[in-house]
Amino acid sequence: MKLAEDVDLERIAKDTHGYVGADLAALCTEAALQCIREKMDVIDLEDESIDAEILNSMAVSNEHFQTALGTSNPSALRETVVEVPNVSWEDIGGLENVKRELQETVQYPVEHPEKFEKFGMSPSKGVLFYGPPGCGKTLLAKAIANECQANFISVKGPELLTMWFGESEANVREIFDKARQSAPCVLFFDELDSIATQRGSSVGDAGGAADRVLNQLLTEMDGMSAKKTVFIIGATNRPDIIDPALLRPGRLDQLIYIPLPDEDSRHQIFKACLRKSPVSKDVDLRALAKYTQGFSGADITEICQRACKYAIRENIEKDIERERRRRDNPEAMEEDVEDDVAEIKAAHFEESMKYARRSVSDADIRKYQAFAQTLQQSRGFGTEFRFSEAGGAATGSDPFAASAGGADDDDLYN
Repeated sequence: MKLAEDVDLERIAKDTHGYVGADLAALCTEAALQCIREKMDVIDLEDESIDAEILNSMAVSNEHFQTALGTSNPSALRETVVEVPNVSWEDIGGLENVKRELQETVQYPVEHPEKFEKFGMSPSKGVLFYGPPGCGKTLLAKAIANECQANFISVKGPELLTMWFGESEANVREIFDKARQSAPCVLFFDELDSIATQRGSSVGDAGGAADRVLNQLLTEMDGMSAKKTVFIIGATNRPDIIDPALLRPGRLDQLIYIPLPDEDSRHQIFKACLRKSPVSKDVDLRALAKYTQGFSGADITEICQRACKYAIRENIEKDIERERRRRDNPEAMEEDVEDDVAEIKAAHFEESMKYARRSVSDADIRKYQAFAQTLQQSRGFGTEFRFSEAGGAATGSDPFAASAGGADDDDLYN
């Protein structure tokens, strides 16, 4: 196969995660066919041979390979929807601290593995997003997969549960097998609380299916090889019912609270939602962000979509009215002055705000904040430890001192 000078085989190799030899052969064949299709206009199909000048001008370029990549996928992954998302950080307003933490946890091990080897550290296997609904947990998972150029497998928790004995556990095994074959891969479990509740808490689960699924999930996480770049992200609105075994170090050990956006984050969300829309200069997004206190990202998106709908409706009505006037008076077509450029105006947002509503109540917010505070207290004692300069005893309060003093009578080892 004659290749053009712009073909980057190393880049193509990075883009073909999970491809076997037959898949690569099919990819090359499709790229060659793309090249031939471009020359069909100058090839005479009635001749038995192709002119030598045309043959010399044919070369498979990088564009042909990119087109072929868009139409092909690994044979082992055709049963599962595996994609590299097109969601970027620009699509997500605010949450700068969460983005930075995700980059350090997920992106750095993929892009800088030599640094982790140098410091003798194995990367984290997974994180758990928790927080109110509509705050961007799914979008964050897609964005980090796109930034790493990793494959993305999204699994809804209830999809794994079936009525047949042993079938649910087999579904979990199959999902993890697909993720290993398509590494580097981000495996996203949405509604994780549906399959990872505390064991023994399912009253109506006579067969123990939920417990068996959770056990299989824990087994697969523990058996994940460090060489396979598979990162697990769980998302839940009910972190209080998640089994503690799933949250121990080595599994979903990074817990990230996705809060409701503050004023600056709401402003960024408005800008992200409207970045592709023509917005009038009289629309003050900062005032909208200040007024929408307590609104989630999904609520703000709904406001923008409703304002766009009003603008589209008004624009269509103007077109219909203009066409009616032209039919009634054809001579006045040249005198008809075009209206100003169609755009979303302040009046559209004012009408949209009449139907704006909060999807998360204050009571729900207090529950999430209380859980986040309790989790922080249980995981970190907040002590300040410092090494002594002269080789003496280390300074810092003992976090177990208070509890140890009152437990002398019950100490079985003294």
